[in-house]
Amino acid sequence: MSHAATSGTHIITTEVPARLDRLPWSRWHWMIVIGLGTVWILDGLEVTVVGNIASRLSESGSGLSITDSQVTGLGAALYVAGACSGALVFGWLTDRFGRKKLFLVTLAVYLAATAMTALSFSAWWFFLFRFLTGFGIGGEYAAINSAIDELIPGKYRGRVDLIINGSYWLGAMGGALLSVLALDTGIFPENIGWRLTFALGVVLGLVILLVRRHVPESPRWMFIHGRSDGANAIVDGVEREIEQEKGIELPEAGRSITIEQRTSVSFVEIGRTLFRSYPKRATLGFSLFIGQAFLYNAITFGFSSILVKFFGVSSGTTGYFFAVIAFGNFLGPLLLGRLFDTVGRKKMISGTYILSGLLLFVTAWVFDQGWLDATTMTVCWCGVLFFASAGASSAYLTVSEIFPMETRAMAIALFYALGTAAGGISGPLVFSGLTSSGVVGDAVLAFCIGAALMVAAGLVAVVFAVDAEGRSLEDIAGPLSERPPAQAGPPDSQAV
Repeated sequence: MSHAATSGTHIITTEVPARLDRLPWSRWHWMIVIGLGTVWILDGLEVTVVGNIASRLSESGSGLSITDSQVTGLGAALYVAGACSGALVFGWLTDRFGRKKLFLVTLAVYLAATAMTALSFSAWWFFLFRFLTGFGIGGEYAAINSAIDELIPGKYRGRVDLIINGSYWLGAMGGALLSVLALDTGIFPENIGWRLTFALGVVLGLVILLVRRHVPESPRWMFIHGRSDGANAIVDGVEREIEQEKGIELPEAGRSITIEQRTSVSFVEIGRTLFRSYPKRATLGFSLFIGQAFLYNAITFGFSSILVKFFGVSSGTTGYFFAVIAFGNFLGPLLLGRLFDTVGRKKMISGTYILSGLLLFVTAWVFDQGWLDATTMTVCWCGVLFFASAGASSAYLTVSEIFPMETRAMAIALFYALGTAAGGISGPLVFSGLTSSGVVGDAVLAFCIGAALMVAAGLVAVVFAVDAEGRSLEDIAGPLSERPPAQAGPPDSQAV
């Protein structure tokens, strides 16, 4: 196939999006998933490990002069603040300078900050690098989600996105079990075990970095930003690789798009696009992120306190219960993900949100009746989160596919920052006292708040969700720079 073009800022007609969307699943796509998607495992590992080893860090032999409440309070808040800041900063840079540069930079920031956390010698050092670790992770969300959606064919995009976002809970499960091991002073000294948990995050990150170096820049980003030669070269190479792997000749793309190449988009234009051109979609994004943030905080923020205070579970064994909960969270996107591409986005998004909220209402009621023990409460939580996790993962999928190409990373960053702030700032303020008071009615109230917001978000999805399954990103939301085909010549030709 020939796709001659000259880089520059021109009006061009290109078949790159259609060529990417008609590709069959291949080893190349697995490389994308492994290189980009596995970072969520690191995030889950980070958050869970810190929460579970807080008691060890506060002990006199840990090597740090820090309290338990400082780790779970100030330390968690700084991580959240870093994630929100990193998402917004790196989200803007990702739309401006490209996906590949930024998903390498954000992972490097995470690796360096995590390594420095392992070497902490004082509280201020620990807090500083918790902020910077969050800064890198927040940037990852914007850079990675935008790249994945632009590289994965439309017919697989829903399930791939859900499973990748759901893999956070594999990290959470590993972090819960790892913390049990790290807290065993019969294996590791008090001042070493917790450091090794952070060191493991660095090792995993380095492995991901080795794979990620081979992930290309998004051809969709390239052709809009004046690099159409490079975009065609990447797609040409992928097509040759897949034809050789599958032993087939790929059909012609058969569809083109005409755009005016540009180098950047202003914050004013981004804001106007999100809130003036797509107000219903912006409302949907806010609703989905707020709903899942509060439901998760209603359960996960106080799960340990509830098990200890109401069911007499030892604080040293709550990690096992959390590992079970995390596994239930991962199963949701894994088993339900395909349905988002077949049954459809609107039905599955609204269904998972509403059903998880209703199940949490039921859990609150049976808990209030005194009918649960630690095991059955964990089973109830698993049932709720099986659906909630698929719904929460679909929130990231939604905001990454329903806005124009030029604003994609920034849109992801904005909604991620909002949801993270709501969950990490408002959530603890609302739920900390309720779940730790030892009063059944308080914990029930916490559950009901989270459930109500989740159901409300599901109802918003019933009205505003977009039927994006199987569709090209450019069909769901045309690029801001899209022009009528008459302004340019044949596919991959250019006009000044």
